[in-house]
Amino acid sequence: QEEGTDLSDMLQAVAESAAPVKSQQLGEPDLTLAQRRAVLLQQYRTRPLVFLERYQAQLRPEHLGSFAHLRSDCRAQHYCREVEKRASNQAKRTRVRNHRYAALRALQQAGQYFSEDEMRAREPLLYEQYIGQYLSDEELLQRSAEGPAGGPQGLADLLLHSYQEGLIQSRLQQQQDTEDGAVEETEEEEEEEEGHVSGEQQWEPSAEEKALLREEFVSRMHQRFLDGKDRDFDYSEVDDNPDYDNLDIVSRDEEERYFDEDEPEEDGEEDEEMQ
Repeated sequence: QEEGTDLSDMLQAVAESAAPVKSQQLGEPDLTLAQRRAVLLQQYRTRPLVFLERYQAQLRPEHLGSFAHLRSDCRAQHYCREVEKRASNQAKRTRVRNHRYAALRALQQAGQYFSEDEMRAREPLLYEQYIGQYLSDEELLQRSAEGPAGGPQGLADLLLHSYQEGLIQSRLQQQQDTEDGAVEETEEEEEEEEGHVSGEQQWEPSAEEKALLREEFVSRMHQRFLDGKDRDFDYSEVDDNPDYDNLDIVSRDEEERYFDEDEPEEDGEEDEEMQ
């Protein structure tokens, strides 16, 4: 009996996946693609329901026609729904990913959201770790004198800047306390095993190293936005906005700097990130 086109495509998809198709002894050579297809075809013909259950994670909705003769079986109906649900979730992840990347590009061009002052206000601890702790006294004075507006300030501007700086320092302290609590136990264990080293000299990065640290900070802030971690940003205005479907999203290579399509996401984590 020859394979139909739909069946052949389905077998090829499973054969090319990382799914194990046959138990093998240690040291036994891996099956070739043709051998994997042959094993899969035999499994499908002899026990199609077991095949559907075993390889459902590797199947796509267009493959389900090969199991149409099982649709009266409630177990087959369940597995087919799982395949369709997984494909729908993947389509949603892709759409949200593309929308957020398009929004990122738009916000970069607008300038304000990803300005240094705005990013510092959102994640002061991250800023301090990558940039703030290495600023010279002169740079700190300049930042204080210019304020968020980047220029001379009147009394109202100074008062507003003072209030905003207070909020930043408060958030910085909260984040620092949270981080300190998380690493305290680990540090104590390491000190017991290796002995505490005191009096270490503070590392002072060169100008080139400071530039690299700044680039890494900006990159991490971009990634936080794409991951849905900017708490005060209304992601529903991006994720569910069809206007972002038609935006020109630069090159695919640049987009893939931020996304890895090969990493599966748990549905629970996905739902949480897309809120």
